[in-house]
Amino acid sequence: GLSYAIFHLPPAMSLRDNATWKAVKPFLNGGLSGMGATCIIQPLDIVKVRLQLGATGGPFGVAAGIIKNDGFGALYTGLSAGLLRQATYTTARLGIHAKIVDYLKEANKGAPLPLAQKAGAGLAAGGLGAVFGSPADLSLIRMQADKTLPVNERRNYTGVVHALSDIVKKEGVGGLFTGAGTTSIRAMALNMGMLASNDQAKEMMKENNITGFPATLGASAIAGFFASFFSLPFDYVKTQLQKQKPLPDGTLPFKGFGDCCVKTMASGGPLKFYTGFPTYYVRIAPHAMFTLIILDQINTTMKNAGM
Repeated sequence: GLSYAIFHLPPAMSLRDNATWKAVKPFLNGGLSGMGATCIIQPLDIVKVRLQLGATGGPFGVAAGIIKNDGFGALYTGLSAGLLRQATYTTARLGIHAKIVDYLKEANKGAPLPLAQKAGAGLAAGGLGAVFGSPADLSLIRMQADKTLPVNERRNYTGVVHALSDIVKKEGVGGLFTGAGTTSIRAMALNMGMLASNDQAKEMMKENNITGFPATLGASAIAGFFASFFSLPFDYVKTQLQKQKPLPDGTLPFKGFGDCCVKTMASGGPLKFYTGFPTYYVRIAPHAMFTLIILDQINTTMKNAGM
C-alpha cells in the first residue's frame, strides 16, 4: 500500500501550471519592469518637468544647475512616488494588457491580432491602469514641481506618504484623483501607441527572421516613438492642469481639459501641444524601451526556469 502510494505520487506541479501564479505573473512582471525602468529614467523626468515649467539652458544645463544647487540626490526627487506609480499604474496596465491580449488570441483561435484589436487592448489597459496610478502620479508631479515654487508657497513634502495624506487632508479623497480624467486619456494614447506598435513591430520582425534581443530592442524603439507621439499633447495639457494655482479672484486659469485645449490652441496653434517634443521623447521613449526590454528579459528568464 505505502510503496504504491510513494511510487504513484502525482508529478510535481510546476509553478507554471499554478492558477494563482498564472493570474498574478503578468501583473508582477509588469510592475517590476516599470520600476526597474524608473530607477534608470527618474533624473530625466525631473529635468523634463523643470523645462516644461519654464527653466532655460537646455536639458544638460538644467541638470547641471540642479546638481550644483541641490546636490546629485535632487535628481532623484520623488523617486518614492515614481516607484509607487509604477507599482500601481504599470502593474495594472501591463497586467491588464497581457490578459486582454490572451483573451483576444483565444477568440481569434491563435491567429495574430489585427492592428485595431492591438490598439483597443492598449487603450483599455492604459485607461484602466491610469485610474490605479492617479494618486501616485499627482503626488509625483506636486513633489517635482514644489522646488520651482516661491518659498512661501512650497508644500515641502517629505515623501510620497506625506504628499498623499496632505492632499487628502486639504482636498478630500477626491483630491487624489485631480486630473485623473486627463491622466487616463494620456495613458490611453501612450499605451495604444506603445503596446500596439511593439506587438506589431515584433510580428513584422519575426516574419523577416529577426528574433531574440535585436527584435526586442528594435520593437521597443519603435514603441517608444509612438508612445511619445500620441501622448505628448495630452501630457502637455495634463501638466498645465495639475500645476495651475487659483487666480487672485479664486477661479482657476483653466476650467478643465477642453477649456485648456481651446486656450492652448488659441495661444499657439496645434504645435503648441508639442512643446518640448525632443525632451519629452528622450524621457518617454527610453522608459517605454527599458520597460519592454526588462519585461522581455523577466519573461524569458521565468520561462527558462519553468515558471
